[in-house]
Amino acid sequence: MQDQALNPSSPVISSVVQAAPRAQASVRNLPVNLFASVMGFSGLALAWRLAHESLGAPAIVGEAIGAFALGVFVLIAAGYLAKLVRHPQAVRAEFHHPVAGNFFGTIAISILLLSAVIAPYSAPLAHFVWTVGLLATFALSFVGLSRLLKGQVDASLAVPAWIIPGVATLDIPVTGAHMPMAWAPEVNLAASAIGVVLALVLFTMIIGRLVHRDPLAPAMEPSLMILVAPFAVGFLAYTNIVGEIDRFASLLFYFGLFMFAVVAPKVFRRGASFAPGWWAIGFPMAALANAALKYAESRASEPLWAIAIVLLVALNVALAVLTVKTVRIVLNGKLFA
Repeated sequence: MQDQALNPSSPVISSVVQAAPRAQASVRNLPVNLFASVMGFSGLALAWRLAHESLGAPAIVGEAIGAFALGVFVLIAAGYLAKLVRHPQAVRAEFHHPVAGNFFGTIAISILLLSAVIAPYSAPLAHFVWTVGLLATFALSFVGLSRLLKGQVDASLAVPAWIIPGVATLDIPVTGAHMPMAWAPEVNLAASAIGVVLALVLFTMIIGRLVHRDPLAPAMEPSLMILVAPFAVGFLAYTNIVGEIDRFASLLFYFGLFMFAVVAPKVFRRGASFAPGWWAIGFPMAALANAALKYAESRASEPLWAIAIVLLVALNVALAVLTVKTVRIVLNGKLFA
Protein backbone atom coordinates (compact mmCIF):
# COMPACT_ATOMS: atom_id res chain seq x y z
CA MET A 1 0.00 0.00 0.00
CA GLN A 2 2.88 2.35 0.74
CA ASP A 3 4.31 1.83 -2.74
CA GLN A 4 0.93 2.66 -4.23
CA ALA A 5 0.97 5.93 -2.34
CA LEU A 6 4.29 6.79 -3.94
CA ASN A 7 2.95 6.39 -7.46
CA PRO A 8 1.60 9.70 -8.84
CA SER A 9 -0.63 7.67 -11.18
CA SER A 10 -1.96 5.42 -8.42
CA PRO A 11 -5.54 5.48 -7.10
CA VAL A 12 -4.21 6.85 -3.80
CA ILE A 13 -2.82 10.07 -5.29
CA SER A 14 -5.63 10.22 -7.82
CA SER A 15 -8.12 10.34 -4.97
CA VAL A 16 -6.24 13.30 -3.54
CA VAL A 17 -5.92 15.35 -6.72
CA GLN A 18 -9.18 14.26 -8.33
CA ALA A 19 -12.70 14.71 -7.03
CA ALA A 20 -14.33 13.29 -10.15
CA PRO A 21 -14.45 9.57 -10.88
CA ARG A 22 -11.51 8.16 -12.81
CA ALA A 23 -13.77 7.24 -15.71
CA GLN A 24 -14.86 10.86 -16.22
CA ALA A 25 -12.59 12.71 -18.64
CA SER A 26 -11.67 16.11 -17.26
CA VAL A 27 -8.83 18.60 -17.49
CA ARG A 28 -8.54 18.26 -13.72
CA ASN A 29 -6.80 14.95 -14.37
CA LEU A 30 -4.02 16.51 -16.49
CA PRO A 31 -0.80 15.58 -14.61
CA VAL A 32 1.87 18.22 -14.00
CA ASN A 33 4.58 15.67 -14.76
CA LEU A 34 3.63 15.93 -18.44
CA PHE A 35 5.82 19.05 -18.56
CA ALA A 36 8.76 16.63 -18.42
CA SER A 37 8.05 15.97 -22.11
CA VAL A 38 9.04 19.58 -22.88
CA MET A 39 12.30 19.03 -21.00
CA GLY A 40 13.02 15.94 -23.07
CA PHE A 41 12.30 17.59 -26.42
CA SER A 42 14.23 20.74 -25.52
CA GLY A 43 17.22 18.66 -24.42
CA LEU A 44 16.99 16.67 -27.65
CA ALA A 45 16.96 19.89 -29.70
CA LEU A 46 20.08 21.14 -27.92
CA ALA A 47 21.77 17.76 -28.44
CA TRP A 48 21.10 17.94 -32.18
CA ARG A 49 22.61 21.43 -32.23
CA LEU A 50 25.77 20.01 -30.68
CA ALA A 51 25.70 17.18 -33.21
CA HIS A 52 25.42 19.76 -35.99
CA GLU A 53 28.45 21.67 -34.70
CA SER A 54 30.65 18.65 -34.03
CA LEU A 55 29.41 15.96 -36.43
CA GLY A 56 27.90 17.99 -39.23
CA ALA A 57 24.36 16.73 -38.61
CA PRO A 58 21.63 18.66 -40.47
CA ALA A 59 20.87 21.88 -38.61
CA ILE A 60 17.18 21.71 -39.49
CA VAL A 61 16.68 18.67 -37.26
CA GLY A 62 17.56 20.42 -34.03
CA GLU A 63 15.64 23.56 -34.96
CA ALA A 64 12.52 21.59 -35.90
CA ILE A 65 12.61 19.67 -32.61
CA GLY A 66 13.10 22.94 -30.74
CA ALA A 67 10.02 24.41 -32.42
CA PHE A 68 8.09 21.25 -31.57
CA ALA A 69 9.20 21.54 -27.90
CA LEU A 70 7.92 25.10 -27.80
CA GLY A 71 4.59 24.03 -29.29
CA VAL A 72 4.24 21.19 -26.78
CA PHE A 73 4.93 23.61 -23.94
CA VAL A 74 2.22 25.99 -25.16
CA LEU A 75 -0.32 23.16 -25.40
CA ILE A 76 0.42 21.68 -21.99
CA ALA A 77 0.64 25.11 -20.34
CA ALA A 78 -2.75 26.04 -21.80
CA GLY A 79 -4.23 22.79 -20.50
CA TYR A 80 -2.72 23.18 -17.06
CA LEU A 81 -3.81 26.82 -16.87
CA ALA A 82 -7.35 25.66 -17.64
CA LYS A 83 -6.98 23.14 -14.82
CA LEU A 84 -5.84 25.92 -12.48
CA VAL A 85 -8.79 28.13 -13.39
CA ARG A 86 -11.46 25.42 -13.29
CA HIS A 87 -10.11 23.15 -10.56
CA PRO A 88 -7.76 25.15 -8.32
CA GLN A 89 -8.23 22.70 -5.46
CA ALA A 90 -6.84 19.88 -7.62
CA VAL A 91 -3.76 21.94 -8.50
CA ARG A 92 -3.32 22.89 -4.84
CA ALA A 93 -3.50 19.25 -3.75
CA GLU A 94 -1.00 18.25 -6.43
CA PHE A 95 1.38 21.06 -5.46
CA HIS A 96 1.33 20.11 -1.76
CA HIS A 97 1.72 16.37 -2.32
CA PRO A 98 5.15 15.17 -1.04
CA VAL A 99 5.88 13.34 -4.32
CA ALA A 100 3.78 14.88 -7.09
CA GLY A 101 4.60 18.39 -5.87
CA ASN A 102 8.22 18.00 -6.94
CA PHE A 103 7.15 17.75 -10.58
CA PHE A 104 6.24 21.43 -10.59
CA GLY A 105 9.98 21.86 -11.00
CA THR A 106 9.57 20.47 -14.51
CA ILE A 107 7.73 23.69 -15.44
CA ALA A 108 10.66 25.85 -14.34
CA ILE A 109 13.22 23.61 -16.06
CA SER A 110 11.17 23.67 -19.26
CA ILE A 111 11.22 27.47 -19.25
CA LEU A 112 14.98 27.54 -18.70
CA LEU A 113 15.62 25.06 -21.52
CA LEU A 114 13.30 26.88 -23.89
CA SER A 115 15.30 30.05 -23.30
CA ALA A 116 18.30 28.23 -24.80
CA VAL A 117 16.18 26.92 -27.67
CA ILE A 118 14.99 30.39 -28.70
CA ALA A 119 18.29 32.21 -28.01
CA PRO A 120 19.55 32.08 -31.65
CA TYR A 121 16.34 33.72 -32.84
CA SER A 122 15.77 36.45 -30.25
CA ALA A 123 18.37 37.26 -27.60
CA PRO A 124 16.12 39.73 -25.68
CA LEU A 125 13.29 37.20 -25.52
CA ALA A 126 15.72 34.47 -24.41
CA HIS A 127 17.04 36.74 -21.65
CA PHE A 128 13.51 37.45 -20.43
CA VAL A 129 12.44 33.80 -20.52
CA TRP A 130 15.62 32.72 -18.71
CA THR A 131 15.02 35.31 -15.99
CA VAL A 132 11.46 34.08 -15.50
CA GLY A 133 12.74 30.51 -15.33
CA LEU A 134 15.43 31.23 -12.77
CA LEU A 135 12.99 33.10 -10.50
CA ALA A 136 10.54 30.20 -10.66
CA THR A 137 13.36 27.73 -10.05
CA PHE A 138 14.69 29.51 -6.97
CA ALA A 139 11.16 29.81 -5.57
CA LEU A 140 10.35 26.12 -6.06
CA SER A 141 13.70 25.01 -4.61
CA PHE A 142 13.09 27.19 -1.55
CA VAL A 143 9.61 25.76 -1.06
CA GLY A 144 10.80 22.18 -1.57
CA LEU A 145 13.58 22.36 0.99
CA SER A 146 11.41 24.27 3.46
CA ARG A 147 8.85 21.47 3.37
CA LEU A 148 11.46 18.84 4.11
CA LEU A 149 12.88 20.80 7.02
CA LYS A 150 9.50 20.86 8.76
CA GLY A 151 10.30 17.33 9.86
CA GLN A 152 8.22 14.18 10.28
CA VAL A 153 8.61 13.28 6.61
CA ASP A 154 8.16 9.58 5.95
CA ALA A 155 11.50 8.18 4.76
CA SER A 156 9.67 5.95 2.27
CA LEU A 157 8.67 9.11 0.38
CA ALA A 158 12.31 9.80 -0.55
CA VAL A 159 11.91 8.96 -4.23
CA PRO A 160 13.87 10.12 -7.31
CA ALA A 161 11.40 12.97 -7.95
CA TRP A 162 12.86 14.72 -4.89
CA ILE A 163 15.96 15.50 -6.97
CA ILE A 164 14.05 17.68 -9.43
CA PRO A 165 14.28 20.96 -7.45
CA GLY A 166 18.04 20.51 -7.05
CA VAL A 167 18.57 19.65 -10.70
CA ALA A 168 16.42 22.64 -11.62
CA THR A 169 18.87 25.07 -10.03
CA LEU A 170 21.75 23.40 -11.86
CA ASP A 171 19.92 24.10 -15.11
CA ILE A 172 20.29 27.82 -14.48
CA PRO A 173 24.03 27.86 -15.33
CA VAL A 174 23.48 25.19 -18.00
CA THR A 175 21.24 27.56 -19.92
CA GLY A 176 22.53 30.93 -18.70
CA ALA A 177 26.32 30.74 -18.72
CA HIS A 178 26.51 33.28 -21.56
CA MET A 179 23.80 35.66 -20.42
CA PRO A 180 25.10 39.24 -20.81
CA MET A 181 23.45 40.74 -17.72
CA ALA A 182 25.99 42.00 -15.18
CA TRP A 183 24.33 40.03 -12.41
CA ALA A 184 24.14 36.74 -14.32
CA PRO A 185 27.57 35.31 -13.32
CA GLU A 186 26.84 35.60 -9.61
CA VAL A 187 23.37 34.14 -10.07
CA ASN A 188 24.90 31.20 -11.93
CA LEU A 189 27.35 30.61 -9.08
CA ALA A 190 24.60 30.83 -6.47
CA ALA A 191 22.41 28.44 -8.44
CA SER A 192 25.30 26.00 -8.81
CA ALA A 193 26.00 26.07 -5.08
CA ILE A 194 22.37 25.39 -4.22
CA GLY A 195 21.95 22.76 -6.91
CA VAL A 196 25.11 20.80 -6.09
CA VAL A 197 24.39 20.51 -2.37
CA LEU A 198 20.67 19.81 -2.79
CA ALA A 199 21.21 17.22 -5.50
CA LEU A 200 23.91 15.32 -3.60
CA VAL A 201 22.11 15.39 -0.24
CA LEU A 202 18.83 14.28 -1.76
CA PHE A 203 20.59 11.71 -3.95
CA THR A 204 22.07 10.16 -0.79
CA MET A 205 18.68 10.07 0.94
CA ILE A 206 17.04 8.46 -2.08
CA ILE A 207 19.73 5.81 -2.43
CA GLY A 208 19.29 5.03 1.27
CA ARG A 209 15.56 4.62 0.79
CA LEU A 210 16.03 2.38 -2.26
CA VAL A 211 18.51 0.18 -0.38
CA HIS A 212 16.67 -0.15 2.92
CA ARG A 213 13.00 0.08 1.97
CA ASP A 214 10.65 -1.78 -0.37
CA PRO A 215 11.29 -1.37 -4.10
CA LEU A 216 9.46 1.35 -5.96
CA ALA A 217 6.06 0.52 -7.38
CA PRO A 218 6.38 -0.63 -11.02
CA ALA A 219 4.71 2.54 -12.29
CA MET A 220 7.41 4.61 -10.58
CA GLU A 221 10.40 2.67 -11.89
CA PRO A 222 10.92 5.00 -14.89
CA SER A 223 11.71 7.79 -12.40
CA LEU A 224 14.91 5.92 -11.50
CA MET A 225 16.40 7.56 -14.60
CA ILE A 226 16.28 10.86 -12.68
CA LEU A 227 19.25 9.56 -10.66
CA VAL A 228 21.41 10.19 -13.74
CA ALA A 229 20.49 13.87 -13.89
CA PRO A 230 22.58 15.36 -11.05
CA PHE A 231 25.79 14.16 -12.67
CA ALA A 232 24.97 14.80 -16.33
CA VAL A 233 23.47 18.22 -15.60
CA GLY A 234 26.24 18.88 -13.07
CA PHE A 235 28.81 18.21 -15.80
CA LEU A 236 27.13 20.70 -18.14
CA ALA A 237 26.76 23.34 -15.42
CA TYR A 238 30.33 22.96 -14.16
CA THR A 239 31.93 23.10 -17.59
CA ASN A 240 29.86 26.16 -18.50
CA ILE A 241 31.03 27.99 -15.40
CA VAL A 242 34.74 27.09 -15.50
CA GLY A 243 34.94 27.24 -19.29
CA GLU A 244 36.77 23.94 -19.75
CA ILE A 245 36.48 20.19 -19.28
CA ASP A 246 38.91 19.28 -16.52
CA ARG A 247 39.36 16.09 -14.50
CA PHE A 248 36.53 16.90 -12.10
CA ALA A 249 34.20 17.32 -15.08
CA SER A 250 35.38 13.93 -16.32
CA LEU A 251 34.47 12.38 -12.97
CA LEU A 252 30.96 13.80 -13.18
CA PHE A 253 30.50 12.54 -16.73
CA TYR A 254 31.72 9.03 -16.06
CA PHE A 255 29.63 8.59 -12.93
CA GLY A 256 26.57 9.80 -14.81
CA LEU A 257 27.33 7.25 -17.51
CA PHE A 258 27.75 4.56 -14.83
CA MET A 259 24.40 5.44 -13.22
CA PHE A 260 22.73 5.22 -16.62
CA ALA A 261 24.16 1.73 -17.11
CA VAL A 262 22.84 0.72 -13.67
CA VAL A 263 19.30 2.08 -13.92
CA ALA A 264 18.58 1.49 -17.62
CA PRO A 265 17.89 -2.27 -17.22
CA LYS A 266 15.52 -1.48 -14.33
CA VAL A 267 13.65 1.12 -16.39
CA PHE A 268 13.52 -0.49 -19.83
CA ARG A 269 11.99 -3.83 -18.96
CA ARG A 270 9.53 -6.02 -20.81
CA GLY A 271 5.88 -5.65 -19.97
CA ALA A 272 6.14 -2.17 -18.49
CA SER A 273 2.87 -0.29 -18.86
CA PHE A 274 2.87 3.28 -20.13
CA ALA A 275 1.81 6.31 -18.10
CA PRO A 276 2.68 10.04 -18.35
CA GLY A 277 5.29 9.43 -15.62
CA TRP A 278 7.44 7.75 -18.27
CA TRP A 279 8.41 11.20 -19.51
CA ALA A 280 10.70 11.38 -16.48
CA ILE A 281 13.29 9.46 -18.50
CA GLY A 282 13.53 12.11 -21.24
CA PHE A 283 15.57 14.92 -19.74
CA PRO A 284 18.11 12.78 -17.83
CA MET A 285 18.85 10.91 -21.05
CA ALA A 286 19.00 14.20 -22.97
CA ALA A 287 21.37 15.71 -20.43
CA LEU A 288 23.63 12.67 -20.64
CA ALA A 289 23.58 12.76 -24.46
CA ASN A 290 24.51 16.46 -24.43
CA ALA A 291 27.27 15.77 -21.91
CA ALA A 292 28.58 12.86 -24.00
CA LEU A 293 28.68 14.94 -27.19
CA LYS A 294 30.46 17.77 -25.41
CA TYR A 295 32.92 15.39 -23.73
CA ALA A 296 33.66 13.44 -26.92
CA GLU A 297 34.42 16.65 -28.78
CA SER A 298 36.89 17.73 -26.10
CA ARG A 299 38.70 14.38 -26.12
CA ALA A 300 38.46 13.58 -29.85
CA SER A 301 38.20 9.90 -28.98
CA GLU A 302 36.45 7.43 -31.29
CA PRO A 303 35.07 5.26 -28.43
CA LEU A 304 33.66 8.40 -26.77
CA TRP A 305 32.12 9.50 -30.06
CA ALA A 306 30.54 6.06 -30.36
CA ILE A 307 29.06 6.37 -26.86
CA ALA A 308 27.72 9.83 -27.64
CA ILE A 309 26.09 8.71 -30.89
CA VAL A 310 24.53 5.65 -29.24
CA LEU A 311 23.08 7.84 -26.48
CA LEU A 312 21.72 10.31 -29.02
CA VAL A 313 20.09 7.54 -31.04
CA ALA A 314 18.64 5.97 -27.88
CA LEU A 315 17.24 9.34 -26.84
CA ASN A 316 15.56 9.82 -30.23
CA VAL A 317 14.02 6.35 -30.10
CA ALA A 318 12.82 6.75 -26.51
CA LEU A 319 11.16 10.11 -27.14
CA ALA A 320 9.59 8.90 -30.37
CA VAL A 321 8.03 5.92 -28.58
CA LEU A 322 6.80 8.10 -25.70
CA THR A 323 5.31 10.59 -28.16
CA VAL A 324 3.35 7.89 -30.00
CA LYS A 325 2.07 6.39 -26.74
CA THR A 326 1.11 9.81 -25.38
CA VAL A 327 -0.78 10.77 -28.52
CA ARG A 328 -2.60 7.45 -28.26
CA ILE A 329 -3.85 8.08 -24.71
CA VAL A 330 -4.79 11.64 -25.66
CA LEU A 331 -6.92 10.40 -28.57
CA ASN A 332 -8.60 7.64 -26.57
CA GLY A 333 -9.28 9.96 -23.64
CA LYS A 334 -7.25 8.08 -21.06
CA LEU A 335 -4.93 11.01 -20.37
CA PHE A 336 -7.85 13.02 -18.96
CA ALA A 337 -9.60 10.08 -17.29
